[in-house]
Formats: sequence, structure tokens, C-alpha cells
Amino acid sequence: MSNERVIYLPLGGAGEIGMNAYVYGYGKPGKERLILVDLGVTFPDMDSSPGVDLILPDVSWLVARKNQLEAIFVTHAHEDHVGAVAHFYDQLGAPVYTRAFTANIARRKMAEHGHPEKAVRTVSAWPETVTAGPFSVGFVPISHSIPESSGLVIDTPKGRLVHTGDFKIDTTPGVGEPFDHAMFEDIAKDGVLALMCDSTNVFSLGEGRSEATVGPEIEKMIASATGMVAATTFASNVARVVTLAEAGERAGRSICLMGRAMRRMVEASVETGVLKRFPPTVSPEDAKNVPRENLMLIVTGSQGERRAASAQLANGKYQGIKMKDGDTFLFSSKTIPGNERGVIRIINQFSEMGVDVVDDSNGLYHVSGHANRPDLETMHSLIKPQMVVPMHGEHRHLREHVKLCNAKGMRGVLAVNGMMVDLSASSPSIVEYVDTGRTYLDGSVHVGAMDGVVRDRIRMALNGHVTVNVILDENDDPLGEPWCEIKGLAETGRSNAPLADVLEEDLNQFMGRAGDRTLADDDKLEEELRRVTRQSANAEVGKKPEVSVIISRLS
Repeated sequence: MSNERVIYLPLGGAGEIGMNAYVYGYGKPGKERLILVDLGVTFPDMDSSPGVDLILPDVSWLVARKNQLEAIFVTHAHEDHVGAVAHFYDQLGAPVYTRAFTANIARRKMAEHGHPEKAVRTVSAWPETVTAGPFSVGFVPISHSIPESSGLVIDTPKGRLVHTGDFKIDTTPGVGEPFDHAMFEDIAKDGVLALMCDSTNVFSLGEGRSEATVGPEIEKMIASATGMVAATTFASNVARVVTLAEAGERAGRSICLMGRAMRRMVEASVETGVLKRFPPTVSPEDAKNVPRENLMLIVTGSQGERRAASAQLANGKYQGIKMKDGDTFLFSSKTIPGNERGVIRIINQFSEMGVDVVDDSNGLYHVSGHANRPDLETMHSLIKPQMVVPMHGEHRHLREHVKLCNAKGMRGVLAVNGMMVDLSASSPSIVEYVDTGRTYLDGSVHVGAMDGVVRDRIRMALNGHVTVNVILDENDDPLGEPWCEIKGLAETGRSNAPLADVLEEDLNQFMGRAGDRTLADDDKLEEELRRVTRQSANAEVGKKPEVSVIISRLS
């Protein structure tokens, strides 16, 4: 009997939202031919990853098996699905397959990193397929909040797999392809071994709403506004950007797109034929000459990003344009958990200017791109798989999705990052645990989560930093007194004397009583100077700072 197996291994995106990377394999254990579905990023925050530019999945398991990797398939152009492809291309070297709109975005990323754009190959929609080793893979159009999103049909010698990608059931999406129930029924008619399914909105019990429902509400709001109108949404949500622009156009306003990502997404949509028409726009330079009551800005920064157009406008001015008393700012978006502080900061800044801020707390101006629970149940009934493996969600989402499946008499399999599932076993089980995690793009270099760079940065942010300098002569005797440089600590402490003076006095006393062995041993001396500094600082200001010790010896 053949001992080939079909495996599923999430390296990112299962047990978290973002940083998606899903490995599928077929073959003998340990010798499987592999494909990767999506390779995305997530974004840092000042609490857990200060100063970091991007967070990427740890794909070292896959890099070690790059000779087994046949191809990478990207379901859509959101950053948490495509954002890491160019970062890891050198290490993985596999061809990238995706549809035209996503390919346009991916090629730009490849070019920015000096990689060949031809490594990204454009694929037409289902029923066209790509052969990658033992796999046959097809891109099935599915509705989401970005054009040309696709689920994947993955055929293996052991059976058919369906990977939904991010999806919702929307038959009137505005831009992009509507959800086609008949197509999914046809895909499933001969049986599906496993369904890997989006879990983001499993706790949302109401019916999902169509993108078409927000248009009339946005149009009414803009038509009634006085002064200048600015609106923000996810730049990738091209359907919403079009809805906003058309509403502004019908209200007699000139449209100005602000933010590089916003312009890039519209350009990619036009270049790939996703958009047949976009309302005429004016440049920021020309917008300054348009009467305020006749101008509408569509800007980046719906999540409070500090460098995006929304935040710049809230800070006072962006590309020569200012918001003023009587203007209106619309958030046509949902605030992703974790981004609340940045969004609220912008709202308050606008409020101080006299700008009326409209958010989506009433549900009128935004709909989610992910399937609510009824949509998930519809997908289950269309595919009728032997098992459902929830993905794209935090642990609580995956677990709830498994419970939903079990309650409906379906087999749900809980697999988070690093859990390898044998999908072809008579009873699917976790057959291996793989080390996973995250890596950081920090400036221009990649650092591992365990390298200590971010940990040290957090410690310095929390506790401050002291640099201690000492000089010793050729006989290991101190020359002069130690001196300190202090960053991020109070200047004076409990003794009401300058903190630097207190530290230097305590360090000088230590140097005076230190034994010859300590003074002759750099490692021992450094350890003791660090201990004294932290102890003294804690007594003075209640902080144990990070300490760098510089020992200079004269020969």
C-alpha cells in the first residue's frame, strides 16, 4: 500500500490574523513535494516591536527544504498574503503564480527588491490550472475586499483540497467578481477531501452585507456635507474607493487621491482591466485651487498609521492641503483591533480643528470583506468536505470554527502555526510539530525574534540607558574617575543631586575598593560596573537601566 500522504502545515496565519503562509505537500513522509499558498506580513506596534518596519513569518523550515518547493501561489494582493514574497524570493527561489491584479502588485514589489519581475507568472481564472509537481492548482474567483481574490482548488493524487483564502459571499461586490454558488457546487460535485476555510468573522452571527449596500449611504452623507470632504478606507478596497469617488463626483466635487498606496491600487486596477472607469481626479497641487465645498479627498491611513495621509492631515497639513472648521472626515473602514489608539488620536486632532468626523460605529459606511458565520455555513454546505481545517484567525476563531463544524456533524481539525496535519490519514491527525515564529525587517536587515534586538530596544524604552566609561593604565590602576552618559532617565532622583553625579560617585567608590583580579579582568569588571550602576540607579530613580560599559586600557 502506498505510503504517500497529503500534508497541510501553516507557518503563519493560523492562530493569528496576518502573516499568512500555508504549506501543502504530497509524497513519502519527509520527502514530500511542496507548494506554498500565500506569503504575507503583519505590521509592528510600538508596544511589542518598537522601531520594526515589518514582521514576517519564520520560513526557515521551508528554506531548508527549498529543493522540494515547486511553486508559490498567492490568493490576493493584501499585504498579509503577498507582502513577504519579495523579501523571501532569494531564499526560496520558487516561481510565483497569481492572477493579473495581484501579479501587478507583486511585480512592483519584486522590482523594488531587485528581483526579476518574470518570476511572477499570471494565471487565468478557473478552470485554468497550473501543474506544480504532483499538484494541479486552479484560481477560483471569490468575493473579498480587493479585486481578483481567489480561492484555490488543489488537486492531489489523494483527493481534492479547497483553500478558500479570504472571502465573503457577495453577489453584488461593485468591483471584482461576484460569488458564484454554482461554480463552487460544481467544484465539489465529485467530492472534496478537505476545506481550508477563513475563520475571521466566525463570531459574527448576522448575515453578511454586500458592498452594494454602503454606496447609497455614502452618497447621502457626502451630498449633505458642507466644506471640504475627506474620506479614508483601505487602499486595497478598490470597490470602496470607487464608491467614494463616484459619490463625490455625483455631488459635484473634484476628486483628489492622496497617499501612494491609494494611487498604486487604482493604477493597478486600471492597468489590469479590473476597473473600466474611474472618475477624473485632480492632483494635490491643483486641488489647492478648487473651492473647498467642491473638493473631496480620498486618503490613506484608515488604521491611524502615523506616516499616512490621514495622520498628516490631522497633524496640520499634507501636500499643501489643510482641514478646517466645517470640513468633514469619513472613516469608511473598520478599525482593526490594536489600532484603536492611532485612530482615536486622529479623530481627536480633527475635532480640535473643528472638523466633523464620521466613523462606522453605526455600520452604515463599511462592510467586512470576511464571511460571517452564516456565510461560513453556506461554504460548508456547498463544498461538503470530508473535513474542515479552519485558518486565517486567532486561536479563539479557529477553535470556534471547529466547534461550529462539529455541531453540524462535520469533522473540524484545529491546527495552528507549526502543526503539520496528515489530511489523507483515515483519521486526520497532527503528525509533526515544526518550529515557527516571526522575523523582523528592521531598517534594511532581517533579524530573528530571538536575536535580542527588539527585546533590548524594549528594555531601553522601559528602563533607559546608561553608558559607563572607565580608563585604566598599564598597571590596571584607574586613571581618573568613571563617567556616565544617561539616556531616557530622570536627571535627578531621591537625593536631589544629578543622577549622573550619584552614579559616578558610586562607581568611583567601587573602583577604589575593587581587587586586583577584578581590575585585571575585563569581563568581571564590566559585570561589576553594570551591577553597581543598575543598583545605584534603582535606589535613586526606581529604574534598572540597560548599561553599556566601555573599558579603555593604556598600554
